Amino acid sequence: MSEVQIGPRRSTAEFVSLMALLTSLVALSIDAMLPALPLIGQDLGVVEANNNQLVISAFFLGFAIGQIFYGPISDSLGRKPLTYAGLLVFIVGCVLSIFATDFTVMLIGRVLQGLGVAGPRTVTLAIVRDQYAGRDMARIMSFIMAVFILVPVIAPALGQGVLLLAGWRAIFLSFLALAGAAVFWFAVRQPETLPSHKRLPLSLGRIWEAVVEVACNRAAVGYMLAAGMIFGAFVGYLTSSQQIFQEQYGLGRLFPLSFAVLSLGIGAAAVLNARLVMRYGMRYLSGIALSVTTGLSLVFFFIAAFLEGHPPLWATMSYCMAVFFCMGLLFGNLNALAMEPLGHIAGVAAAVVGALTTFMSVLLGSAVGLSYDGTVLPLVAGFGLCGAVSLLLLAWANKHHA
Repeated sequence: MSEVQIGPRRSTAEFVSLMALLTSLVALSIDAMLPALPLIGQDLGVVEANNNQLVISAFFLGFAIGQIFYGPISDSLGRKPLTYAGLLVFIVGCVLSIFATDFTVMLIGRVLQGLGVAGPRTVTLAIVRDQYAGRDMARIMSFIMAVFILVPVIAPALGQGVLLLAGWRAIFLSFLALAGAAVFWFAVRQPETLPSHKRLPLSLGRIWEAVVEVACNRAAVGYMLAAGMIFGAFVGYLTSSQQIFQEQYGLGRLFPLSFAVLSLGIGAAAVLNARLVMRYGMRYLSGIALSVTTGLSLVFFFIAAFLEGHPPLWATMSYCMAVFFCMGLLFGNLNALAMEPLGHIAGVAAAVVGALTTFMSVLLGSAVGLSYDGTVLPLVAGFGLCGAVSLLLLAWANKHHA
């Protein structure tokens, strides 16, 4: 599919980098905050340590809500205006968090940040779908994920550095700077990919019809539910990782290093997936990744339970590295599978796919994270159970696709 030739021409490498930057606002807003969670809770009067995780969960909540709106509206107004609107809301949320004096205001700011960053994240998926389909889309998404994964590798370390030098409020100032750079680059270098003659009238009836069409596509629904389940376990990791590695294993300021090492597993898989998907296909790779995640989690759960929930650090790191490698295969493939039959309504499809998977992820991830009891058992059980259900949903979706 050809893009609209408006504005300067740019290479595929620049396109991938720009889309990765816009997408990376999500990861940065999550991962850079992890080292600061205890101090934020302490300064804002949080009593229960597990409640510090709500700083992450609130962001995901806003992110889920925002995706419902940006995609459908972008089908009518174009991709670029909605990206600008989202970045503006994100900036407002950052300002609110900077000046927060109690935990409630902080959570409101985090919801707004998630609500805002849903714009560039959702529209980015629609922009890619405007120009690519099928395995080509999965390949581009894998490249974007490969660049994007650098953020989780360095974000906790950046957050830790800013925390030591200037305090946790300065982390939000760094978000503002990155958002400003993203606005400038996107405005100058990214053409509009949805020409006016392809835009749809903005009406609730039209949006509802498109939502119904997505909901009636059994294959797409199956892939969305599978993605929501397994990504829920990953959100559980994000919300509880600081407590597991920084407190349970006593890593302290070395926590960003462990987080970075595990993130490299996802990045390596995303790079490898760009090649493998052209040969084996999205369905086969997703099935293998879910099978490995489920089986490995079952084995490691019994090992961890035998060790009273405290396996050696090297064992937990090895388990997480293997599971996160599977996550790297799943991120791009499951989203591309869900979007594949919905190219003619890419904006609404991106909204439904993103909102549903994120809502599921927030609910499941919060349950896994808040179940943290000082051991790795809740996290491992979460990956095992979510992986098993996702595997069944994938089989169901593949059956209907065939």
